[in-house]
Amino acid sequence: MDLLANLALGFQVALTFQNIFYAFIGVLLGTLIGVLPGIGPVATIAMLLPITYALRPTSALIMLAGIYYGAQYGGSTTAILVNLPGESSSVVTCLDGYQMARRGRAGQALAIAAIGSFIAGTFATLVVAAFAPPLAEFALKFGPAEYFSLMVLGLIAAVVLASGSLVKAIAMIVLGLLLGIIGTDVNSGLQRFTFGVAEMSDGIGFVVVAMGLFGFAEIIVNLEHKEHREVFTDKVGRLRLSWAEFKEALPAILRGTGLGSVLGILPGGGALLSAFAAYTLEKKLAKDPSQFGKGAIRGVAGPESANNAGAQTSFIPLLTLGIPPNAVMALMVAAMMIHNIQPGPQVMTSNPTLFWGLIASMWIGNLMLVVLNLPMIGLWVKLLRVPYRLLYPAILLFCCIGVYSLQNNVFDVLMTVVFGVLGWVFVKFECEPAPLLLGFILGPLMEENLRRALLLSRGDPTVFFTRPLSLGMLVAAGLLLLIIVLPAVRKTREEAFHEEAA
Repeated sequence: MDLLANLALGFQVALTFQNIFYAFIGVLLGTLIGVLPGIGPVATIAMLLPITYALRPTSALIMLAGIYYGAQYGGSTTAILVNLPGESSSVVTCLDGYQMARRGRAGQALAIAAIGSFIAGTFATLVVAAFAPPLAEFALKFGPAEYFSLMVLGLIAAVVLASGSLVKAIAMIVLGLLLGIIGTDVNSGLQRFTFGVAEMSDGIGFVVVAMGLFGFAEIIVNLEHKEHREVFTDKVGRLRLSWAEFKEALPAILRGTGLGSVLGILPGGGALLSAFAAYTLEKKLAKDPSQFGKGAIRGVAGPESANNAGAQTSFIPLLTLGIPPNAVMALMVAAMMIHNIQPGPQVMTSNPTLFWGLIASMWIGNLMLVVLNLPMIGLWVKLLRVPYRLLYPAILLFCCIGVYSLQNNVFDVLMTVVFGVLGWVFVKFECEPAPLLLGFILGPLMEENLRRALLLSRGDPTVFFTRPLSLGMLVAAGLLLLIIVLPAVRKTREEAFHEEAA
């Protein structure tokens, strides 16, 4: 009964005119950036963070959340019609969605992507509503030692689940942690690693880092590729599925929803990992795996359901533990801090209207997305015809305005350019920037909890090993590292990264 009462409170908050409006703006922007290749939800959310200063905390988070799960919907449109993933989690959808379009079945591919996404989003929201409260209650038992160990486990898990080289992933985490401690030390008041630059005394802004690594770097990388888009505008066909098609796709939708709901909770998981795992599962379960990559409807239904479920359940560790499982959730932590809300288990008790209003808004947002995606497919197709050379100057302009408006400081814009070039270098060296952003956000929180735990234990470092919960999480982190160091696992991981890049 408590769950029903809490959901009633959530819908009461989410169904106000203001919150419905911002949910609509969020899912519309999310669909738009998903459809248009060249800018993803991380850069968009980073760009819009300054705007949230003027909004109520609940409205701001509802809008930013809508951008994230809306991008999963929009990314499928580009993947199916152009063979170009608008969002990274839609990479897998290209494999069979584009082949369906080439065979004149683009309408069915778009329809199953929208239906699967809606079913998955609805179920995943229910999972968040059911599992978040008990997890938050459990998290209230955490002290500084447990929080530090949890963050160590989260960062190690992010390294394990990241693709490519293990050494590079660890290096990115460490670089993020080092960048996070730049600025004035809270305890001593001394400046650290500022090199006498006054503008760096408050540290580097997370918007600057995120915008540079994801926004500017993405634009530079896209400008290197020659633009060639074959859009199947005249072959979209009927959007209505036959009963046989729906019957074939439904098991894949259900499996993708379940898999995505679980993987979305894991640190480093979310939409991308869920989509790849769902596609692999469908291929292994298929009677004829050779059909995959040639227009199998299950190859669209499974990943599209999984990426939406994963996107929404990734809110669970954010809302209950205050730990961001991926780069987008790291920016959601930043948005909460802008409004003086400390992410963690206290949010549910101290600000129940925000917690339950955000969850209820996900149902409303998913319903809006079905309405936006299928009837307005003609509009999204026209947008795909806009040349990228016209898009990127506008994207750059809005990025610069967003960064400058933070502190009305040109130095922030210059720093964003530096991180943009750095992000492009990372792409060239096959280093993922997402672990760096996680390390950057969690670094100051880890340091704070480390110092607090040592102060309470009077400088005794064994406090992390004498408390059972803390010890359990550190042991789990150690086991994860041992597993990933195994030669067979490392080889498979690097092969998967090169296949994904190809």
